[in-house]
Amino acid sequence: MNFTKRLSKGLRDKLTTEERFVSKSNRKNLYISALSLILLGSILFILLVIQVKTNSGIVALDHQVAKWFVDIRTPFWTSFNIALAIIFGPISMPIIVFVVTILWIIFAKHAWRPLMLAGFMGVGVGLIQILTRLVQRHRPPIDLMLFGQDTTYSFPSGHVSGTADFFLLIAYLVVSRKPTRRRIAIAIVIATVGILSQVFSRLYLGYHWLSDTLASICLAMIILGVVIAIDTRRTVRIPGEKVTGELSKVQTEST
Repeated sequence: MNFTKRLSKGLRDKLTTEERFVSKSNRKNLYISALSLILLGSILFILLVIQVKTNSGIVALDHQVAKWFVDIRTPFWTSFNIALAIIFGPISMPIIVFVVTILWIIFAKHAWRPLMLAGFMGVGVGLIQILTRLVQRHRPPIDLMLFGQDTTYSFPSGHVSGTADFFLLIAYLVVSRKPTRRRIAIAIVIATVGILSQVFSRLYLGYHWLSDTLASICLAMIILGVVIAIDTRRTVRIPGEKVTGELSKVQTEST
């Protein structure tokens, strides 16, 4: 019985969500940021779909960009970008997310944020599976591919989408609890480098067009906006509001 009670209490503690107090203007800004990301990401994504289907706009640059990447290929950069493709690929990336989620749940006092990470990484994968089949855009020619043939559809890029979702969600979920200028700057730099490196890798290896990778970044913006909105609704309070509910408590930890 004691073990059962301890297990129940431990599970209850993990599922308890810490709610933090911010000024009314800061909470408003969080909602504005979330809505802006969702709207901007959606508009840009729809515009890219239209341009892909009509072969217009930025799609005109796709072949020029592909040719430029072919021209700069070297043995070193080929090996480097293949390594990136493996690390952030459909086999390794789920393992990374799983390990990060489990370790975060184990070592953090509460599970809200790691569960948000895992859940919306899954949402991102699902969106890619649906959208690639709806748009049905073919990849660059097979003879441009440097790491085996891939005949699946290319728009949007699954590698870039997964990478962008991972870095952006981690950045927000970690930094939002103690947002200092230094932490925000570091998070932005790491996320930007991580995302752009994967964009470079997919274009360099010949598996995607430029517009495919841009569409993935747009999707990541939408997912980030949704996460910010849900997290704000669940965890952000302004002075004067009460923290209520059996699975709620005032924030005491910062990461």
